[in-house]
Amino acid sequence: MADDAGTEQDDMADAWAAALAESKAATQPEVASEVTATEQVAPAAFTNFSAPPTGAGGAPVNDINMILDIPVQLTVELGRTRIPIKNILQLAQGSVVELDALAGEPMDVLVNGFLIAQGEVVVVNDKFGIRLTDIVTPSERMRRLSRL
Repeated sequence: MADDAGTEQDDMADAWAAALAESKAATQPEVASEVTATEQVAPAAFTNFSAPPTGAGGAPVNDINMILDIPVQLTVELGRTRIPIKNILQLAQGSVVELDALAGEPMDVLVNGFLIAQGEVVVVNDKFGIRLTDIVTPSERMRRLSRL
């Protein structure tokens, strides 16, 4: 019985040794003895993206049409406030939340979280809208971005 167990272990050891040798042979790269291929390889051609596209007369073209279909999120913000969670849990229908903005004060218009304009509420055909009263200039937007 002990002899059968020893033979079985020897057979298993031999199987593992054969598998290990096969694995090592498969992972070692084969070395080509002779290279016979004489194919011509053409150099890759890449488009130059560093220079802006030019129109008639070599003047740069600002093609805004490339970005016109990109969706952005527009948000109109009436105001903000900070309140503890216990007060939020006490809110019910008819509750009033006081905001930091004053009545009649312009509302902020944000695109993807960045202020681009201010405006006032209007009602058109029973729907709310906003009439823009002040557009933030690009230089002002850059100045606000640099503060972040």
